[in-house]
Amino acid sequence: MAVRRPGLIALFDVDGTLTAPRKASTLKMVEFMQNLRKVVTVGVVGGSDLVKISEQLGKSVIDDYDFVFSENGLVAHKDGKLIGTQSLKTHLGEEKLKEFINFTLHYIADLDIPIKRGTFIEFRSGMLNVSPIGRNCSQEERDEFEKYDKVHNIRSKMVTVLREKFAHFNLTFSIGGQISFDVFPTGWDKTYCLKYLDDFKEIHFFGDKTYKGGNDHEIYESERTVGHTVISPDDTLQQCTTLFLAS
Repeated sequence: MAVRRPGLIALFDVDGTLTAPRKASTLKMVEFMQNLRKVVTVGVVGGSDLVKISEQLGKSVIDDYDFVFSENGLVAHKDGKLIGTQSLKTHLGEEKLKEFINFTLHYIADLDIPIKRGTFIEFRSGMLNVSPIGRNCSQEERDEFEKYDKVHNIRSKMVTVLREKFAHFNLTFSIGGQISFDVFPTGWDKTYCLKYLDDFKEIHFFGDKTYKGGNDHEIYESERTVGHTVISPDDTLQQCTTLFLAS
């Protein structure tokens, strides 16, 4: 019978690492994670809220993993129980929030892109998620925008404008997924979840957007983690098998 390695945790991004972007986890991945939990502690850290993470990793996600950090760890669960939350509204205050949201919506209104849908700003507990196309777009429209954005740099140009305009707010802008970017107080990136992992001497992090500006970059670069860049869920399986399961 396998024995868990003490003091070690494997921590995973969601989109592009455990699942295809915004898609549900495959049965193969579900079974692999169950087997991995037998030998190491396993956690997930995603930029999305718990509802969206549950759509991808299953409704029982907080019980299927030892730690679940939604919104970069601003909402934290351990062993199925809530252990911490942080509030953007309390931190920034309504006036600053309103100023930022008004400016951002005006910017999007003036943005000339092929299509726009709905829900351009999604308010979460610890961050804002901003989408130039709107989160109500279809998967086909998501894929098309992602291709368009790679050529025209819509998100990165928007982030440059917002970063300069609101420099005094001390915000971090993190591009992730296909259609959006996250906005949160500096320090509230994925490294925020590490405050809950002081009992672990060895923290392995796996993510696909580990490059500068990607939403996995800060935790990947952290001196507290051993960072691993993956290119797909299958790559995640392969790397973890080599690291933790090879006999």
